[in-house]
Amino acid sequence: MTRLLLCFVALCIGALSSVACAAAIPDISHDELVAAIKSKSVVLLDANGSESYAAGHIPGAIDYDANKDALAAKLPADKAALIVAYCGGPACHAYQAAADDAAKLGYTNIKHLREGISGWKDSGAAMETVSAK
Repeated sequence: MTRLLLCFVALCIGALSSVACAAAIPDISHDELVAAIKSKSVVLLDANGSESYAAGHIPGAIDYDANKDALAAKLPADKAALIVAYCGGPACHAYQAAADDAAKLGYTNIKHLREGISGWKDSGAAMETVSAK
């Protein structure tokens, strides 16, 4: 019984800490992101995987999967620069790895596009693709 209770408590603590981590990254609205892109004041991290990135991403976004080992060289020197990580949509949490890596590099203004690429596409906003070589 005690062992079962300890396992339950460990699971609850683990669940709470993952929720706390996800809550620590504020969302950015579609309109706020459009304004940031227009003013060239944002760096976008697409965490959907390289195949999805090639098929369509927000213009100017960095393919996180292809660049995660060299992310420091891809991000601006200004650690207060706006970094927006996104993935597939509201139910996707792949963005978290990109956001966490940016935070580990010392970036302090990290946000999440909750609607992800699916919301971006559904809005009719411009998409960029990568041609096969």
